[in-house]
Amino acid sequence: MRIDRDNIEEILITISRNKTRSLLTAFGVFWGIFMLVFMLGGGHGMKKIMMNELSGVANNSGFVISNRTTVPYKGFRKGRGWDLEMKDLEALRQIPELEVIAANNSRWGKTIIYEEKKYTDGTLRGLTPSFEMIEDQHIKYGRFLNDVDIREERKVCVIGKEVYQRLFEDGEDPCGHYVQVDGVYYKVIGLSMTDGNFNINGSPPESIAIPLSTMQRLYNYGNRIELIAFTMKPGAHVKDVEPKIQQIIKERHLIAPDDKQAVLTINAETLFKMIDDLMGGIEVLIWMVGLGTLFAGAIGVSNIMMVTVKERTTEIGIRRAIGARPRDILQQIMLESITITCVAGMAGICFGVGLLDLLEKATGETDLQVSFWLAIGTCFILLTLSILAGLAPAFRAMAIKPIDAIRDE
Repeated sequence: MRIDRDNIEEILITISRNKTRSLLTAFGVFWGIFMLVFMLGGGHGMKKIMMNELSGVANNSGFVISNRTTVPYKGFRKGRGWDLEMKDLEALRQIPELEVIAANNSRWGKTIIYEEKKYTDGTLRGLTPSFEMIEDQHIKYGRFLNDVDIREERKVCVIGKEVYQRLFEDGEDPCGHYVQVDGVYYKVIGLSMTDGNFNINGSPPESIAIPLSTMQRLYNYGNRIELIAFTMKPGAHVKDVEPKIQQIIKERHLIAPDDKQAVLTINAETLFKMIDDLMGGIEVLIWMVGLGTLFAGAIGVSNIMMVTVKERTTEIGIRRAIGARPRDILQQIMLESITITCVAGMAGICFGVGLLDLLEKATGETDLQVSFWLAIGTCFILLTLSILAGLAPAFRAMAIKPIDAIRDE
C-alpha cells in the first residue's frame, strides 16, 4: 500500500468533510483503548499492592497456633488451654514433606530505647535461626540470628526497618550499638529491611528479633512456644500435610482427634494462590471489557466508512471511469480507516499512560503502569482492528461501477 502526499491530503479532506461523524467514531476508539490501558495498568498495580502485603513470606509456608479445646477428651473438659512446646518441633520433623521448621514467641507493646531516642509500641520477637527461611529478612547490615546465639542465649538482636528509621540516622550502621527493652540491653547484630505487612506474630518492620532461647529465659517461657512455622519441600503442598501436623500435635497434647479448633493452621500457600486466582479473573474481565469496547469502536469506524462510501458513490464512479484502479480505491478507503483508528487509538494509549503516571505520583505507588510489550501488543491489536474495520467499506467501494454511479447521480 503506497502512501504519498496526495493520499494524505485526500484523507484529510474526507475526514474534515465528515467531521462530526469522524470525531464521534474516533472518540469511541479513543475511549476503548484508553479503558483497556488504564484498567490493565490499574489491575497490575492492584496485584502488586496485594502481593506486597504478603511480601517477604515464603509462598509455600504454613503456621501452627494453639487454641482452647472445644471437645472433652480423656477426662479433660472442653475449653482447656494448652501450649505448643519445643519438643513439638522435633516431633514434626518426622514429616518428610516439611523442609524448614521454626518457632516464634512475641511480646507486644514494648518501648525500644537507643540513647535519647525511643520507639514505642514495638514488638520483641524470639526467633530460631531457621525463621529466616520462612520470612525473608533482607539483611542490609550485619547478619541474622544463628545457632550459636541460641545455644549461648546471647543478648543480641536484629532490628526492623521502622525501628531503625526512628532510632538511627539514615545510612548509619547500627551493628555494635545497644538498644534497651524492659531494662535489658541487646547488642544490634543486624538490620532487617523487609517491609511486608504479613503479620507473623509481629510485624517485622516494627520489631526487634532476639534468640528464642534468650526470650524463654528472660520472660520465663520455659519450653513454651506460641507459633510454629514451616515450609514445604518442592512438589509438596501445605494442604496435604495439615492433617498429619494436626494428628501429631493432638496426640502429644491429649486433644480429641475430632476437635477442629484446638490446633489452628494457617496456609500461606492458599493465600498466595487465592490472590493469583483473583487477579487472574480480574485481568480476564479487564481484557473482555477493553476488547469489547475496542470492537465497538471498530464497528463504529466500519459504519462511518460505509456511510462515507455511500455518500461518495458518484465520486468513486467518476474516478473509476477516468482510469482509477480498484486497488487505488481500496487503498484510499483503507487508509482513511487506519488513520482514524490509529490516531484515536494512540491518543488513548498516551492519555491512559499519562493518567496512570499521575496516579503513581499522587498515591506514591510505582506499579500502576502497563509493560512495554503490553503496549506493543495493544498497538498491534489496534492496527488489526483498523484493517478489519476498513475491509467491508473498501470492498463495497471497489464494487461500484461507473455506469451505476452516473445513474445514481
